[in-house]
Amino acid sequence: MVNSLQAQLLKAGLVDEKKLKQAQRAKKKEARNEPEKKQNAAEAVEKARAEKAERDRQLNQQRREESARKEREAQAKQLIEQAKIDRSGGETPYQFAMKNKIKKIHVTAEQFDRLSRGQLAIVRLSGNLELIPLDVAQKVMERVPHWPVVIAKVESDAPGEDDPYAAFKVPDDLMW
Repeated sequence: MVNSLQAQLLKAGLVDEKKLKQAQRAKKKEARNEPEKKQNAAEAVEKARAEKAERDRQLNQQRREESARKEREAQAKQLIEQAKIDRSGGETPYQFAMKNKIKKIHVTAEQFDRLSRGQLAIVRLSGNLELIPLDVAQKVMERVPHWPVVIAKVESDAPGEDDPYAAFKVPDDLMW
């Protein structure tokens, strides 16, 4: 009665001895490989879990970096809003280079002087150019280095000994 179905099929002539033994061998082989399959499945599940954990960790890291970037930009925007200098009434054009383009803003004479000496900086905020003090510009550059901040470079280069034009100093605020 162990293999009643097999015996009945054999008696009815639907299967022969060879096919019956082949089916028994396949069943035994499958029984032997079953623990191995379970182990492979467990390893695959563990590997998938580890990959998902790594992906989640990377996504969380990206979210934290994005959040920190937005926070720094908000701080820089707030610094600029609080420290911006009013340029209304300025009639003197000040030209400067920003992102490989020459830009021009109108400032007062005192602001022009401070800009040319490097005591004021120009920064773009919401599409507008704003004047800010140098210390605020340094803080903005620390927080968001990818924002363009223009500070005039004051160079006090000593003329060379053999420079024939050493006696003729060109003013840095020369108006054409």
